[in-house]
Amino acid sequence: MDSNPGGNAPLQFDTAIPRVAPSAISTTEGVTCALCKRTIPDEYYDVNGQSVCESCRGQLAQLAETPRGWGPLAMAGLFGLGAAIAGAILYYAVIAITNFEIGIVAIAIGFMVGWAVRKGAGGRGGRRFQVLALVLTYWAVGLAYTPITFQQIAEQDKKEQAQASTAAPSPAPAERVDEARAVSLPMVFGVLLGFSLALPVLIVFTSLPGGLISGAIIVFGMQQAWRMTGTPALLISGPYRIAAAPSSV
Repeated sequence: MDSNPGGNAPLQFDTAIPRVAPSAISTTEGVTCALCKRTIPDEYYDVNGQSVCESCRGQLAQLAETPRGWGPLAMAGLFGLGAAIAGAILYYAVIAITNFEIGIVAIAIGFMVGWAVRKGAGGRGGRRFQVLALVLTYWAVGLAYTPITFQQIAEQDKKEQAQASTAAPSPAPAERVDEARAVSLPMVFGVLLGFSLALPVLIVFTSLPGGLISGAIIVFGMQQAWRMTGTPALLISGPYRIAAAPSSV
């Protein structure tokens, strides 16, 4: 049992700390809940070494459960998608301005996506939310590289056309209109999605050994998103009774 069951030390959920269970009967006159700070008159629970009331114990146990159904997952995906797009814009702006890949920006993307996914899930997490945040963070990095890659491809095409001695005749305006009609909008989005998903891997393997730095940056961001959307490790025991203080003669 804690030497100071009414202390104000904050609860931590990263690691479940094994400890000797308190005795079934407490001789303390009262115990203060570590969360709501109210005095517990009769029974309390032990959560990761801290004393909490029954109401707070129920809330903590609920936060440790993974939400079921498609509703929370869809809401978390919607929130995470918005954060991923915003993070991709931020990463692209940093690379375009500084011409450097700054690892802390990828970590910031993981933080943004992880926070948004957890917010959409009602403040809870779980394995499927971790996978969702992982994929969105990875895709956000690929999305940030997409306009840069297209720009490099366009510049390379211009150089090849300038160096070519003879150029093929350009299609007639009518032919160009027919080609534009043949390409549907869903097809364009599908190609862009596939390209942005494959781009991080292509960048890493086509620019070795320098690509290892890019790969490490992506991994750091994904780890951040994974940690933020996990469930807290809780070690709950109890209830433990609080005995009345002995009356003095």
